[in-house]
Amino acid sequence: MDFRTRVQIDKSDVRIDHTTKMMLFGSCFSENIGNKLKEHKFKVDPNPFGILYNPVSISNSLKRLLEDKHFDKSELVYNNEMHHSFMHHGSFSDVDEQICLKRINERYSNATNCLRETDILLITFGTAYAYNLHNTPQVVSNCHKFPAKNFNRYRLFIDTIVEDWSYLIEELINQNSNLRFIFTVSPIRHFRDGAHDNQISKSILHLAIENIKNKFKDRVEYFPAYEIMIDELRDYRFYNEDMVHPTSMAQDYIWKCFSDCFFSKDTQMINSEWASIRKSIDHCPINTETKSYSKFLFSTLKNIESFTKKYPHIQCEEEIRQIVSLIEKVNNL
Repeated sequence: MDFRTRVQIDKSDVRIDHTTKMMLFGSCFSENIGNKLKEHKFKVDPNPFGILYNPVSISNSLKRLLEDKHFDKSELVYNNEMHHSFMHHGSFSDVDEQICLKRINERYSNATNCLRETDILLITFGTAYAYNLHNTPQVVSNCHKFPAKNFNRYRLFIDTIVEDWSYLIEELINQNSNLRFIFTVSPIRHFRDGAHDNQISKSILHLAIENIKNKFKDRVEYFPAYEIMIDELRDYRFYNEDMVHPTSMAQDYIWKCFSDCFFSKDTQMINSEWASIRKSIDHCPINTETKSYSKFLFSTLKNIESFTKKYPHIQCEEEIRQIVSLIEKVNNL
């Protein structure tokens, strides 16, 4: 007897392997999957504007990339002794205006180049609630702890999201004719909106994505991260102490579902091979002065070099430098 309701996920015709170029935009799920993809050596640029929650903020970030227009200091705002951008997450903010701007534009330059060549955009909608600056049409991606009176909070309509994203998808396809899209809804509930309003919000996002998917049948896929978390993993042992965010175990399970959906058996085999090597790289010994640790490092280096020869399209230079540096430190002891 199976004591849970399983979410049936069909194998997607979208194939992701280690040659696929991907960009991810959206809420925490994009961040989590992006980290998993990076850990497994995929070519991915996750959240170049930082974590974004509502569909309009996400579409605005992509439109800005299409404009190929860097940011200038007139677009920064100042609050609590920090410089911020209303289009970016707080991770870009800094006490130094120039550092903040440099951080934003370095990620922007990389993202504009990636967008021209990317194969897949993975988009995660987090909430249907948005904030715009008071008496302006500007939707902000992050309020950066400015007073609440500076903003108007409102709920997006399904048609607004569909119209906005339909235009954007057509623009993106005009630039990149091979581009495919994977949409998800964040499994993280926004309980600050209230339990009922959160359900309405998530329903709006689901219906909007369904309409977008129907308009672009050959371009758009949906991955049920929300359904997996809320239904299959409904037990609170899969949630952190805040009872909202998924545990690492839950994230690993959703990653496995994602892998089964979009990866071939060969790609999953490569992931397993690299995971074993990654475990050795991350190993923290009790004593770094032993001969056994030195042998361990040389063995790890040999395994990485064998991996790169076997899969030359996967870049491992950073890991090789890391192990070589550790070997040099051990030899100098």
